[in-house]
Amino acid sequence: MSEMTVLKLYFPLAAKAKATRFWHHLSAPALAQHLLVAAKKSGIRQATLQHISSSYLVGEHISHHHPEASSMRHPQCLELVDTEKHLRKFLHDHAGELQKVRAILFQCTLPLEQ
Repeated sequence: MSEMTVLKLYFPLAAKAKATRFWHHLSAPALAQHLLVAAKKSGIRQATLQHISSSYLVGEHISHHHPEASSMRHPQCLELVDTEKHLRKFLHDHAGELQKVRAILFQCTLPLEQ
């Protein structure tokens, strides 16, 4: 059996990571890219940044993605796949950056028949 867990992080397109370097104070990095790089450095087995075509976040209106003009509140999703223990450690390590992120954890234990 495979004991994988999926962590989905939902946040607005305009969400920014905290400044960690001098240049970040001028232009903070996008939260999506920052978390994607952090996941890779943490050894997370798989990460997928998903751009959403239509959706809404809590308290917001429905938003539709358009390549030339998208609302900065338009949602996006970063999906991480690994063991529950590893994903919870990632959540703990990055808790300060995830305060306005909606996190959903799915356990995905599937029997593999051969």
